[in-house]
Amino acid sequence: MAMAGEKGWGRRFVIAVPYLWLLALFLVPFLIVLKISLSQDMIAQPPYAPVFDAAAGWAGFKDFLSQLSIANYFYVLSFDNEFIAAYGSSLLIAGISTALLLLVGYPIAYAMARAPKGIQPMLLMLVILPFWTSFLIRVYAWIGILSPEGFLNQLLDALGLISEPLQILNTDLAVYIGIVYSYLPFMVLPLYSALEKLDGTLLEAAEDLGCPPAKAFWTITFPLSLPGVAAGALLCFIPAVGEFVIPDLLGGSDTLMIGKSLWTEFTVNRSWTASAAVAVLLLLLLVVPIVIYQNLQARELEAGR
Repeated sequence: MAMAGEKGWGRRFVIAVPYLWLLALFLVPFLIVLKISLSQDMIAQPPYAPVFDAAAGWAGFKDFLSQLSIANYFYVLSFDNEFIAAYGSSLLIAGISTALLLLVGYPIAYAMARAPKGIQPMLLMLVILPFWTSFLIRVYAWIGILSPEGFLNQLLDALGLISEPLQILNTDLAVYIGIVYSYLPFMVLPLYSALEKLDGTLLEAAEDLGCPPAKAFWTITFPLSLPGVAAGALLCFIPAVGEFVIPDLLGGSDTLMIGKSLWTEFTVNRSWTASAAVAVLLLLLLVVPIVIYQNLQARELEAGR
């Protein structure tokens, strides 16, 4: 009985650890940011009000709640500032980047899954290898590659393909290149995991029945790899929407993304409250695809029972 009790407490502890982790590192910070978003800017320390005073008791708590306001959300969602345009531009850039990542990553993952078992670990290491270098250094390297006097223009000029340098840096194209390069492993790894588990006998049976390879891919391989497609798309789309470093370093002044707008609101305008409202709305916006994905996964599990 004592051993069973110890095992029961051990199971509860193992289950409780991730919940405590989420509570401490996600829920509590989110509630702090949410509270700041409902506050008003002040020239004080901290630079917003109200601030809850526990010594004031219940009356102080009611006074604290009465001073909270959603005015910052009306400000962020108003059409006389750039935030709505920034949200739309971020979603568009992240969506196009995710589609490009899928187009580039799927053939790589497919080739890795079809490679001999002996070299698959080496191929996986090559995909993961960029993570061994600082993300910031890798993005800075693209400045040297894409600049008018950079390696790419020098190569194209040496090949006689251009007569004057191409203006790629400080454009949306450079942002797409940076995002695709930086997030490619996040697309390849889930796709490889899904494709590597694919039952090869299904394709052999399709071939025996006279199914062309292209048709077999679209009717068997691709549908069975959709969980990997969905996981890779979410892993790339969600961080790409809030990306700041890549558009700031590779994009131009016309590149509008919500990460840059949030940074400007926080550092230039010194508005903690509006910045917090932008962050909360961005989080709510990104929760939608996660909820949709979880619902689809739940339906698939129910259908499989």
